Parts: sequence; structure tokens; C-alpha cells
Amino acid sequence: MAKEFIVAIELGSSKMTGIAGRKNPDGSMTILAVAKEDSTSYIRKGVVYNIDKTAQGLSNIISKLKNTLQTDITQVYVGIGGQSIHSINNSVIKDLPIDAIISQDMVNELMDNNRNMTYPEYEIQDAVTEEYKVDSQYQDDPVGIQAKHLEGNFLNIVWRRSFYRNLNKSLENAGITIAEMYIAPLVMADNVLSEAEKRAGCVLVDLGAETTTMSVYYRNKLRYIAVIPLGGNNITKDLESLQLEETEAEALKTKYGSAYTDPATIDPNEVINIDSTRSIKRMQLVDVIEARTLEIIENVRYLIPAEYADKLICGIVLTGGGSNMKNIETAFRNATNMEKVRVAKTTAININSKDSVRGIAEDGTMNTILSLVAKGTMNCAGREFSNTLFGDDLNTTTTTTTTQTTTATSTVANLDAAAMAAQRAEAARKAEEERKRLEEEERKRQEEEERLKKEESKKKPSFFKRMKDSLTNFGKSLVEPENDNN
Repeated sequence: MAKEFIVAIELGSSKMTGIAGRKNPDGSMTILAVAKEDSTSYIRKGVVYNIDKTAQGLSNIISKLKNTLQTDITQVYVGIGGQSIHSINNSVIKDLPIDAIISQDMVNELMDNNRNMTYPEYEIQDAVTEEYKVDSQYQDDPVGIQAKHLEGNFLNIVWRRSFYRNLNKSLENAGITIAEMYIAPLVMADNVLSEAEKRAGCVLVDLGAETTTMSVYYRNKLRYIAVIPLGGNNITKDLESLQLEETEAEALKTKYGSAYTDPATIDPNEVINIDSTRSIKRMQLVDVIEARTLEIIENVRYLIPAEYADKLICGIVLTGGGSNMKNIETAFRNATNMEKVRVAKTTAININSKDSVRGIAEDGTMNTILSLVAKGTMNCAGREFSNTLFGDDLNTTTTTTTTQTTTATSTVANLDAAAMAAQRAEAARKAEEERKRLEEEERKRQEEEERLKKEESKKKPSFFKRMKDSLTNFGKSLVEPENDNN
């Protein structure tokens, strides 16, 4: 039986991640394969900057997944985010005739008019319906209400058009078919935030390597989204100013980093040894880390729309790699004056994985990619690689001598796993081509037999009949699409 699974890819600034997962009848999800690639050299602040290197990284991800799954991958779901993603409020107004009753067609017209909005250099990736204003009253569903005035309020989520093109080109060059593109922060929010948090109001903050994404929810609707071009890597670069190598700075941040430190708990003379000849004062480390962390938090606080600032009862929800920093919750409480701050290290998805699968972290770094897999609905599995097909092909020639068979067996035994997998895949491809060829030959043979039978059972057609048939066939050839063999 053919396999069924969903494949999703997340393009992060520090790493690219691909996951294949299978949805189970009980609502849980089994992770079948995980693949990761370092993306620091071609993805910056969440967007593609080097198309060729990104395409190669994508190809590597797909190859790793296929090797684990032993199955071809026909399509993938892709999460987009990163720099330049932001929201724009838009209102579309329609005046109605006297005694008009609002229909679904009227509502659809408002939605279409909104989607047709154009923004210089930006592409609308998604549109959220906030509410409708019917005369002077706000409604979630205006259909069936009599009114003179109908207004639709929308939140358009846009992304820079050049970034969008670069991503599409990278996927195309990698030979990857897109099942669907999703706005990654929105998909993650559906699996990280509770219904109460969305309803009562909160800010979801994804602390990434080079970006921080913030999303404001209120009354079950997304009200605002923005990406701040600052993240954990900025803290590392700041530490490098203390005459540290990048690896040293990252190690110190991971081991000693704290978003907030009580000054009373620090010895101003305490030093941290870097190696046998170098050391830095602990207070220097604290000052650098806290300064950059505070800048990120202040940007989040500043960007919360004023009309929602005092309505977000459920406070702030933190996720992403940066949420693992010590005392990050305290730092957000102090800087935003919001008491409710929690860290979401996992999603609401019931996850289980095969024993052979490694790399499912529960530290907030995989919340987005897991949510993308859960969002997908279409099967991404293609042809399954046969474990016996290669061996069967070796035995198809009955004239092979014992010596030849022994030699072939010995050669196969010495092949490494990668070579064997490649041979199996090639054998499977050739077998599939042969099967299709034989089917086509059989079809043509049957058609020819049927044609001869018809000719024998009929009288020879007249000249005019043959002329009519010829003209008919010629006409069909003009309107029927050509077969694409490329």
C-alpha cells in the first residue's frame, strides 16, 4: 500500500528544516523524518538572498527526507516569513439601494475588491477579515441584514515582491513542487495560542536568530503583525566587540546569558575565563546581553497598536530559540509592564515519532515547522522505493553463470548504503518506464485490432465520407491541447 505523509519546509535564518509527518486517526501526528541544513550563507533575516545556494539547500533537504522515507516526494508545504512581512489595514465600502438585503455575493465582492488592492513593491500573501460595518453596527456575518451601507474591514498581510520571487525561483531551481505557501507565524499561532488567549487578547513573540516576529490577537482575530530585524544573533555579534571570536561569543551567550540579572547578585570583580590567557568581567557580559535584549523588547512594546495596548488580558506568549534565554520572562515583564508572560516550548499538537527519528526539540525552535506539517492536507508521498526491485533486476537474465552471479553478489555487498539506494532508485525508475512502455504498446495493439475489426465490418467509405472524416480530425487537432512530453 502506498505511503501517505505530509512534507513541510521552513526557511530559517540559521537553519533550513524539513519534516515529513503522518496524521493519525486519533488526531495525533507521527514524525517520520527530519532533515536540517545550515542556511546562514544564503538566508538572511528569514528571506532568500542567494538563489543558487538556497536551491542546493532545498535539494539537500529533499534528498535526506527521501533517503529516510524510501519514498519519492511529489510536493511540499512551505512556510514564509522574515523581513518585510507586515500588515496593512484596509476598508472597502459599498453603498446599497433602499431596502436592500445583504447577500453573500455582496460580501464576496468586498473581499474580491480588497484582494485586488495593489501595494508598490509588495504582494498580498493573506487577507484577514476583521469585521463588517453594517450602517453603524459592527457584525461578523452581515448576510441577511437589511442596510444602506456596508463596509468591510480587512487586515492585509504583505511581503516584498522581490523576496517572494527569489523564494519561488529557488524552489523552481530545486525542482520542488509547492503544495501551498503559508504565512508561518499565523500557522504557528493556531497551534501555540489557546482559544482563551486569542479571544481575550495577547501578543505572540517569536524570538528567532535574526528576526523577531510579533503578532497581536484580540477577539479571535489577528489584529497586527510585524517583523523586527533583530534576534539572538545580534547579541552574539555584540559580544564579539569584547574581542571574542564568533564561536566563543555564542558559547558564552548560551552558558552565561541572561535576559535579566539582579545587580545585587553579581560580584563586580567576577571574571569569566575564555582560555588560558584571556578573560572578561562578568558584568561586561551582563551589560551587553541585557542592552540588546532590552532593545528587542522595547521594539515589541512600541509596535503594539495603541487601541489594543490596554486590552491584551492574556499578556505575552514567547516562543522560538530566543525564548530559552534565562530570565526572558522577567525581562519582558519589567520592560512591558505586562504581568502575564509565558514561554511556549511546544505546540498543542500531539506528536509522536519513530524510534529512528531524531531532532524533535521541545524548546520552541520547532513550533513553526510542526505547525506547517499539521496544517497540510494533501498527500506528498510519491512512488515508494522497492527494497527488492534491484535484486530482482539482477536475476532477470537466466543465462548468468555461477561465477558471474558470485561476482555480482560480491560487488553488491561492497557497495555503500548511499550507492545501493541510488541503484535501487534507478532500477525502480527504469522498471516504471518499462511498465509504462509495455502498457502503451498493449493499448496501441488493442486499438489497432479494434480498428481492423471495424473496417472489416463496414463497407468501404465513399470519397465524400473520407473527406468529411479527414476535415473533422483536422479540426480536432486545432483545438485539442498538445501532449507535453517535456
